[in-house]
Amino acid sequence: MPDQRAIEAEDDRLRAAAAKLPDKQRAAFYREARRRLRDPDTYAVLNWFFMVGLHHFYLGRYARGLVDIGLVAAGIGLMIGGDVLVGLGAILGVFILELQALFRSQAIVQAWNNRIQRELLREYGVDPDGPVGDH
Repeated sequence: MPDQRAIEAEDDRLRAAAAKLPDKQRAAFYREARRRLRDPDTYAVLNWFFMVGLHHFYLGRYARGLVDIGLVAAGIGLMIGGDVLVGLGAILGVFILELQALFRSQAIVQAWNNRIQRELLREYGVDPDGPVGDH
């Protein structure tokens, strides 16, 4: 994943492209963006309090969320079944991976939001990867 500065630079470029849209399209763009963009703090809170993958559902990554939930459930099942070390290892593995996501929540969500903005710009006939100019 790109670093925070690259993600912020892309966000600035995408916002500049959106600002060039005609008034009606720009208003529609921002209305749809407000509906589809995600908040990094909500993502972080979901990750912090529910480290079993709910934050992945918030971004629409259902498979990843289900894998996390499955691994934690399997870990609990293994621990109950007597294989405490393997069960604890599964749960600890998910915890370590999700702890990294917690610390990078701002960059993860901003990269997600940039992807949404690129998609919306394409819907309005703007090449989001091209130079920012008059549209």
